[in-house]
Amino acid sequence: QHKDAYQAILDGVKGDAKEKRLAAQFIPKFFKHFPELADSAINAQLDLCEDEDVSIRRQAIKELPQFATGDNLPRVADILTQLLQSDDSAEFNLVNNALLSIFKMDAKGTLGGLFSQILQGEDIVRERAIKFLSTKLKTLPEEVMTKEVEEFILTESKKVLEDVTGEEFVLFMKILSGLKSLQTVSGRQQLVELVAEQADLEQTFNPSDPDCVDRLLQCTRQAVPLFSKNVHSTKFVTYFCEHVLPNLSALTTPVEGLDIQLEVLKLLAEMSSFCGDMEKLESNLKKLFDKLLEYMPLPPEEAENGENAGNEEPKLQFSYVECLLYSFHQLGRKLPDFLTAKLNAEKLKDFKIRLQYFARGLQVYIRQLRLALQGKTGEALKTEENKIKVVALKITNNINVLIKDLFHIPPSYKSTVTLSWKPVQKADASQKRASEDTTSSSPPKKASAGPKRDARQIYNPPSGKYSSNLGSFSYEQRGGFRGGRGRGWGGRGNRSRGRIY
Repeated sequence: QHKDAYQAILDGVKGDAKEKRLAAQFIPKFFKHFPELADSAINAQLDLCEDEDVSIRRQAIKELPQFATGDNLPRVADILTQLLQSDDSAEFNLVNNALLSIFKMDAKGTLGGLFSQILQGEDIVRERAIKFLSTKLKTLPEEVMTKEVEEFILTESKKVLEDVTGEEFVLFMKILSGLKSLQTVSGRQQLVELVAEQADLEQTFNPSDPDCVDRLLQCTRQAVPLFSKNVHSTKFVTYFCEHVLPNLSALTTPVEGLDIQLEVLKLLAEMSSFCGDMEKLESNLKKLFDKLLEYMPLPPEEAENGENAGNEEPKLQFSYVECLLYSFHQLGRKLPDFLTAKLNAEKLKDFKIRLQYFARGLQVYIRQLRLALQGKTGEALKTEENKIKVVALKITNNINVLIKDLFHIPPSYKSTVTLSWKPVQKADASQKRASEDTTSSSPPKKASAGPKRDARQIYNPPSGKYSSNLGSFSYEQRGGFRGGRGRGWGGRGNRSRGRIY
């Protein structure tokens, strides 16, 4: 008799608005008493979740967690994940809350539903499911996010990472780097290996393919915050020295307004502090040295009367030189006799002349910048123009310190500088990772592609070492994956489309 009554409630989903509202409340309320009608009950509730009347839909969605018992939970999670595609904000919030409530009942079962949709669902569902994971996982308590649950997330994420877009990759790195079990040295090492796999460091580098370049940069940006004195950047630094540096001038990027060469050099500089033992150290140091020479001009020849013999003053590219000199200084520590024993006397003499010429021009700009910033404090330093001058002063001071080191006989590699775009971190016992490295401040943990951390300034000084004008400055914004999905990272065209509830 009761079964017939419950069946009548299920049939109510075909009635008018009033009957549907009652059905939306009573189907979940008595669901547990009729296991033999479980399938029919869930299907009936689903019909209500797709009703034209928004209030009925909301009511039906709100009650969905009541169906999440035993073997039904992954199915309910799968359904709720599909409902994330709703454009009604109240409905969308209800779906989020429902997912979070079943997460607390059975995290693995809920993740099973989410990942099945990420792997096989419609693009909009996949996108919103990934976003849900990237924003909500960190809000869950430790008793929900157990080691077993985190391992499940890592295993499933690896399957997804076999075919992702650039944006999705960044979100998955955010998800994974937030897992407690991956905060350890071995955990971070695992993440670095994941990124290296995604960057495909075994492939032949094609500098003229914007997607190939973009992919490498996006992956390297994700790897940089993971490096430390215990988690080495050797594989990436080697790849940059062997494949990217020799092709620096040929690099192309789909990101408008990005100084791709400077971007690459900055990433190399950040990684160079954490490079371990390198197989072909001498040959890679030579490549780095040769690239540095390209940006360290010889002084222009002077005529007999002491005037410039018509040659234009070379332009000193301070931003590039800071990166290259810093990287050379870091790797040079590993082979301190490179300049004295590995170069012939003529080459060393040539290098010293270039260093001396650069240092002379540098002193002029440092004086000009100090003069321009003299007496300015607080608000005055916050104007765009002065902010750029402050960065320019950091760049020129850094180069000055590094050049002085290399002028020592024999060259020294002892000085420490903080790269001009990195925040200066005060040494503090609680900041374990910051204290791991004294050569530069540790990269922030948060791997963000947002503009705040990545706004870059390029200091372009005036050409001519005694110019009275302060250099012109230009901004460079770090680019990321913009526009369409699946650019160069696989379009995921082979996945089945549109799972039916």
